[in-house]
Amino acid sequence: MSQSLDRALTVLGGLARGAKTLDELAEEIGVHKTTVLRLLRTLEAHHFVRREGPRHYRLGSALFDLANQALEGHDVRRSSHDALAALNDRTGHTVHLASYEDGEVVYIDKFEGHHSVRMYSRIGKRAPLHCTAVGKVLVAAMPAARREEIARSIEYPVLTPNTITSPEAYLEELAQVIERGYAVDNAEHEDFIHCVAAPVRGAGSAVLAAASMSVPKVLLDFDGLLELVPQLLAATEEASVHSGWAGNGKGQ
Repeated sequence: MSQSLDRALTVLGGLARGAKTLDELAEEIGVHKTTVLRLLRTLEAHHFVRREGPRHYRLGSALFDLANQALEGHDVRRSSHDALAALNDRTGHTVHLASYEDGEVVYIDKFEGHHSVRMYSRIGKRAPLHCTAVGKVLVAAMPAARREEIARSIEYPVLTPNTITSPEAYLEELAQVIERGYAVDNAEHEDFIHCVAAPVRGAGSAVLAAASMSVPKVLLDFDGLLELVPQLLAATEEASVHSGWAGNGKGQ
Protein backbone atom coordinates (compact mmCIF):
# COMPACT_ATOMS: atom_id res chain seq x y z
CA MET A 1 0.00 0.00 0.00
CA SER A 2 1.33 3.47 -0.87
CA GLN A 3 2.36 5.69 2.02
CA SER A 4 -0.08 8.47 1.07
CA LEU A 5 -3.00 6.05 0.79
CA ASP A 6 -2.09 4.47 4.12
CA ARG A 7 -2.02 7.90 5.77
CA ALA A 8 -5.31 8.96 4.18
CA LEU A 9 -7.01 5.80 5.43
CA THR A 10 -5.56 6.41 8.90
CA VAL A 11 -7.00 9.94 8.81
CA LEU A 12 -10.44 8.57 7.91
CA GLY A 13 -10.18 5.98 10.66
CA GLY A 14 -9.31 8.70 13.16
CA LEU A 15 -12.21 10.90 12.10
CA ALA A 16 -14.60 7.94 12.38
CA ARG A 17 -14.16 8.26 16.14
CA GLY A 18 -15.19 11.92 16.12
CA ALA A 19 -14.13 15.41 15.04
CA LYS A 20 -10.41 16.15 15.31
CA THR A 21 -8.07 19.09 14.81
CA LEU A 22 -5.15 19.17 12.40
CA ASP A 23 -2.73 18.88 15.32
CA GLU A 24 -4.55 15.85 16.73
CA LEU A 25 -4.50 14.06 13.38
CA ALA A 26 -0.81 14.85 12.83
CA GLU A 27 0.02 13.41 16.25
CA GLU A 28 -2.09 10.32 15.61
CA ILE A 29 -0.39 9.59 12.26
CA GLY A 30 3.06 10.68 13.41
CA VAL A 31 3.82 13.12 10.59
CA HIS A 32 4.13 16.88 10.24
CA LYS A 33 0.82 18.72 10.09
CA THR A 34 1.58 20.13 6.62
CA THR A 35 1.47 16.54 5.32
CA VAL A 36 -1.87 15.96 7.01
CA LEU A 37 -3.19 19.25 5.67
CA ARG A 38 -2.42 18.15 2.09
CA LEU A 39 -4.28 14.90 2.70
CA LEU A 40 -7.23 16.71 4.24
CA ARG A 41 -7.49 19.13 1.32
CA THR A 42 -7.61 16.24 -1.15
CA LEU A 43 -10.16 14.34 0.92
CA GLU A 44 -12.21 17.51 1.38
CA ALA A 45 -12.23 18.18 -2.36
CA HIS A 46 -13.84 14.76 -2.87
CA HIS A 47 -16.23 15.25 0.08
CA PHE A 48 -14.72 12.44 2.15
CA VAL A 49 -13.89 15.02 4.83
CA ARG A 50 -15.58 18.27 5.78
CA ARG A 51 -14.43 21.15 7.91
CA GLU A 52 -16.37 21.93 11.08
CA GLY A 53 -15.66 25.39 12.39
CA PRO A 54 -12.20 26.95 12.09
CA ARG A 55 -10.18 24.06 13.54
CA HIS A 56 -11.99 20.71 13.37
CA TYR A 57 -12.58 18.12 10.65
CA ARG A 58 -15.26 15.43 10.35
CA LEU A 59 -16.10 12.64 7.92
CA GLY A 60 -17.88 13.93 4.82
CA SER A 61 -20.96 12.90 2.89
CA ALA A 62 -19.14 10.96 0.15
CA LEU A 63 -18.04 8.29 2.62
CA PHE A 64 -21.60 7.70 3.82
CA ASP A 65 -22.84 7.64 0.23
CA LEU A 66 -20.29 4.96 -0.68
CA ALA A 67 -21.23 2.92 2.38
CA ASN A 68 -24.91 3.09 1.50
CA GLN A 69 -24.25 2.13 -2.11
CA ALA A 70 -22.17 -0.84 -0.99
CA LEU A 71 -24.91 -2.01 1.38
CA GLU A 72 -27.62 -1.55 -1.24
CA GLY A 73 -25.52 -3.64 -3.61
CA HIS A 74 -25.57 -6.52 -1.12
CA ASP A 75 -28.25 -8.70 -2.73
CA VAL A 76 -29.10 -10.72 0.38
CA ARG A 77 -29.72 -7.52 2.33
CA ARG A 78 -32.29 -6.40 -0.21
CA SER A 79 -33.94 -9.78 -0.62
CA SER A 80 -34.18 -10.36 3.15
CA HIS A 81 -35.40 -6.92 4.11
CA ASP A 82 -39.16 -7.41 4.09
CA ALA A 83 -39.14 -10.72 5.96
CA LEU A 84 -36.80 -9.45 8.67
CA ALA A 85 -38.63 -6.13 9.00
CA ALA A 86 -41.87 -8.08 9.51
CA LEU A 87 -40.20 -10.26 12.16
CA ASN A 88 -39.08 -7.11 13.96
CA ASP A 89 -42.60 -5.68 13.77
CA ARG A 90 -44.22 -8.87 15.09
CA THR A 91 -41.88 -9.47 18.02
CA GLY A 92 -40.63 -5.97 18.85
CA HIS A 93 -37.12 -7.40 19.28
CA THR A 94 -33.88 -6.39 17.56
CA VAL A 95 -33.19 -8.26 14.32
CA HIS A 96 -29.76 -8.45 12.67
CA LEU A 97 -28.50 -9.70 9.32
CA ALA A 98 -24.83 -10.65 9.23
CA SER A 99 -22.26 -12.07 6.83
CA TYR A 100 -18.82 -13.65 7.20
CA GLU A 101 -15.76 -11.62 6.29
CA ASP A 102 -12.08 -12.28 7.05
CA GLY A 103 -12.64 -14.34 10.18
CA GLU A 104 -15.34 -12.16 11.72
CA VAL A 105 -19.05 -11.43 11.61
CA VAL A 106 -20.08 -8.21 9.85
CA TYR A 107 -23.54 -6.78 10.50
CA ILE A 108 -25.07 -5.75 7.17
CA ASP A 109 -28.55 -4.81 8.38
CA LYS A 110 -30.27 -4.06 11.68
CA PHE A 111 -33.85 -3.47 12.80
CA GLU A 112 -33.93 -1.86 16.24
CA GLY A 113 -36.03 -3.34 19.01
CA HIS A 114 -39.08 -1.46 20.19
CA HIS A 115 -37.92 -1.44 23.82
CA SER A 116 -35.58 1.01 25.54
CA VAL A 117 -32.58 -1.33 25.90
CA ARG A 118 -30.10 -0.69 23.08
CA MET A 119 -27.23 -2.93 21.95
CA TYR A 120 -23.78 -1.87 20.86
CA SER A 121 -24.23 -3.34 17.37
CA ARG A 122 -24.57 -1.22 14.26
CA ILE A 123 -24.47 -1.80 10.51
CA GLY A 124 -20.86 -2.33 9.43
CA LYS A 125 -19.63 -3.31 12.87
CA ARG A 126 -17.68 -6.55 13.30
CA ALA A 127 -18.13 -9.18 15.97
CA PRO A 128 -16.41 -12.46 16.96
CA LEU A 129 -17.38 -15.82 15.54
CA HIS A 130 -17.16 -17.89 18.73
CA CYS A 131 -19.70 -16.08 20.91
CA THR A 132 -22.36 -14.76 18.52
CA ALA A 133 -25.29 -16.80 17.24
CA VAL A 134 -24.84 -15.39 13.74
CA GLY A 135 -21.16 -16.34 13.80
CA LYS A 136 -21.99 -19.91 14.76
CA VAL A 137 -24.55 -20.18 11.94
CA LEU A 138 -22.10 -18.88 9.35
CA VAL A 139 -19.25 -21.19 10.39
CA ALA A 140 -21.55 -24.21 10.82
CA ALA A 141 -22.54 -23.82 7.15
CA MET A 142 -18.96 -24.31 5.97
CA PRO A 143 -17.40 -27.65 4.97
CA ALA A 144 -16.10 -29.73 7.88
CA ALA A 145 -12.43 -29.10 7.08
CA ARG A 146 -13.00 -25.34 6.97
CA ARG A 147 -14.92 -25.43 10.26
CA GLU A 148 -12.03 -27.25 11.86
CA GLU A 149 -9.53 -24.78 10.42
CA ILE A 150 -11.46 -21.77 11.72
CA ALA A 151 -12.04 -23.31 15.14
CA ARG A 152 -8.31 -23.98 15.52
CA SER A 153 -7.22 -20.56 14.25
CA ILE A 154 -9.47 -18.02 15.95
CA GLU A 155 -8.84 -16.55 19.36
CA TYR A 156 -11.33 -17.07 22.18
CA PRO A 157 -11.53 -13.88 24.24
CA VAL A 158 -13.72 -14.35 27.30
CA LEU A 159 -16.45 -11.72 27.17
CA THR A 160 -18.91 -13.18 29.69
CA PRO A 161 -18.96 -16.20 32.05
CA ASN A 162 -20.78 -18.15 29.29
CA THR A 163 -18.30 -17.49 26.47
CA ILE A 164 -16.91 -20.54 24.66
CA THR A 165 -13.17 -20.71 25.31
CA SER A 166 -11.73 -23.62 23.30
CA PRO A 167 -11.76 -25.07 19.76
CA GLU A 168 -13.18 -28.35 21.07
CA ALA A 169 -16.15 -26.65 22.74
CA TYR A 170 -16.72 -24.52 19.67
CA LEU A 171 -16.73 -27.50 17.29
CA GLU A 172 -19.17 -29.28 19.59
CA GLU A 173 -21.41 -26.21 19.54
CA LEU A 174 -21.25 -26.05 15.72
CA ALA A 175 -22.33 -29.70 15.53
CA GLN A 176 -25.41 -28.81 17.58
CA VAL A 177 -26.15 -25.87 15.26
CA ILE A 178 -26.05 -28.21 12.25
CA GLU A 179 -28.37 -30.68 13.99
CA ARG A 180 -30.89 -28.07 15.20
CA GLY A 181 -30.84 -25.74 12.21
CA TYR A 182 -30.33 -22.66 14.38
CA ALA A 183 -27.79 -21.26 16.85
CA VAL A 184 -28.01 -19.64 20.27
CA ASP A 185 -25.96 -17.04 22.09
CA ASN A 186 -26.86 -17.63 25.72
CA ALA A 187 -25.42 -14.36 27.07
CA GLU A 188 -22.02 -15.30 25.59
CA HIS A 189 -21.25 -12.03 23.83
CA GLU A 190 -22.97 -9.53 26.13
CA ASP A 191 -24.02 -10.73 29.56
CA PHE A 192 -27.38 -8.94 29.47
CA ILE A 193 -28.44 -10.06 25.97
CA HIS A 194 -29.25 -13.46 24.51
CA CYS A 195 -29.88 -14.31 20.91
CA VAL A 196 -31.02 -16.93 18.39
CA ALA A 197 -29.94 -17.06 14.74
CA ALA A 198 -30.69 -19.04 11.59
CA PRO A 199 -29.31 -19.15 8.04
CA VAL A 200 -30.56 -17.23 5.03
CA ARG A 201 -29.97 -19.44 2.00
CA GLY A 202 -29.70 -18.76 -1.70
CA ALA A 203 -29.68 -20.87 -4.84
CA GLY A 204 -28.42 -24.39 -4.23
CA SER A 205 -28.99 -23.93 -0.46
CA ALA A 206 -25.76 -21.94 -0.07
CA VAL A 207 -25.84 -19.94 3.16
CA LEU A 208 -25.60 -16.29 2.17
CA ALA A 209 -26.02 -14.71 5.60
CA ALA A 210 -27.34 -15.29 9.09
CA ALA A 211 -30.34 -13.55 10.64
CA SER A 212 -30.77 -13.22 14.38
CA MET A 213 -33.19 -11.98 17.00
CA SER A 214 -31.65 -10.47 20.14
CA VAL A 215 -33.52 -9.91 23.39
CA PRO A 216 -32.47 -8.38 26.74
CA LYS A 217 -32.62 -10.98 29.50
CA VAL A 218 -34.64 -8.61 31.67
CA LEU A 219 -37.46 -8.75 29.11
CA LEU A 220 -37.41 -12.47 28.31
CA ASP A 221 -35.73 -15.49 29.86
CA PHE A 222 -33.87 -18.11 27.83
CA ASP A 223 -36.83 -20.49 27.60
CA GLY A 224 -38.96 -17.59 26.36
CA LEU A 225 -36.33 -16.80 23.76
CA LEU A 226 -36.37 -20.38 22.47
CA GLU A 227 -40.14 -20.12 22.04
CA LEU A 228 -39.46 -17.45 19.40
CA VAL A 229 -37.33 -19.81 17.27
CA PRO A 230 -40.27 -20.90 15.05
CA GLN A 231 -40.94 -17.25 14.18
CA LEU A 232 -37.27 -16.72 13.34
CA LEU A 233 -37.16 -19.85 11.18
CA ALA A 234 -40.29 -18.80 9.32
CA ALA A 235 -38.76 -15.39 8.63
CA THR A 236 -35.42 -16.80 7.46
CA GLU A 237 -37.22 -19.30 5.24
CA GLU A 238 -39.18 -16.46 3.64
CA ALA A 239 -35.97 -14.44 3.24
CA SER A 240 -34.27 -17.48 1.72
CA VAL A 241 -37.03 -17.99 -0.85
CA HIS A 242 -36.69 -14.35 -1.89
CA SER A 243 -32.91 -14.89 -2.12
CA GLY A 244 -33.21 -17.76 -4.59
CA TRP A 245 -33.59 -20.81 -2.34
CA ALA A 246 -35.86 -23.48 -3.80
CA GLY A 247 -37.20 -24.64 -0.42
CA ASN A 248 -37.19 -27.88 1.53
CA GLY A 249 -36.95 -30.91 -0.69
CA LYS A 250 -36.19 -28.80 -3.78
CA GLY A 251 -32.48 -28.31 -3.67
CA GLN A 252 -31.30 -28.63 -0.11
